[in-house]
Amino acid sequence: MSKGKLRLGVNIDHVATVRNARGSAYPDPVRAAKLAEMAGADGITAHLREDRRHITDADIDGLMAALTTPLNFEMAATTEMQAIALRHKPHAICVVPERREERTTEGGLDVLRDEARLAGFIAPLREAGSRVSIFIGADAGQIRAAHRIGAAVVELHTGAYCDYHAEGDFAARDAELARLTEAAALADSLGLEVHAGHGLTFDTVQPIAALPQVMELNIGHFLIGEAIFIGLAEAIAQMRRLMDDARS
Repeated sequence: MSKGKLRLGVNIDHVATVRNARGSAYPDPVRAAKLAEMAGADGITAHLREDRRHITDADIDGLMAALTTPLNFEMAATTEMQAIALRHKPHAICVVPERREERTTEGGLDVLRDEARLAGFIAPLREAGSRVSIFIGADAGQIRAAHRIGAAVVELHTGAYCDYHAEGDFAARDAELARLTEAAALADSLGLEVHAGHGLTFDTVQPIAALPQVMELNIGHFLIGEAIFIGLAEAIAQMRRLMDDARS
């Protein structure tokens, strides 16, 4: 049974990717975030990468000043990013793995390998009032470790599930969906709020949206791409309808 309305967080990173391709001032990620709010987004996600390949420090300044919905600030577990987060005190902080050479986040954070450091890393973020989320794969050990270090939320990486669907490997897709289902139930049983995201599209969102423990989906690249053809507001509206239909 559903635990309530499923929230949609819209990631606006790739508006900045288009802007930065020409080194121009447009398109403006803050303008996209405000449009997403008007179109029904429940929150905005932005990932400030160490190499500033898309979102910049100025974008975070602008988002903090302009948004009326919560900002989910994605970041690596570095001293620099911790200082930026503590200065802004966003509603939510999602700690993600990051490698300079990757095109996009390729998997979940290995909390088990770095448990003691991560516990110390997130403590001041929690004390500053931000809700800390850990981006992890559908793995019981990682979920239990995220709980031990004091995270309030886990965001389950849906990338493998989406990739298998795109490749037509439906047996592997369904097996990954089963792992995500079990992971969501375990995280919820530990008192963690469950989010999910990465690679979700109109074709893949509904089985994830139907998981009753999942309270928020964070979707970006697909929505920004679809906006080229139908506009951002309509892309968000269609995603919202699919999510709501799956939930009901």
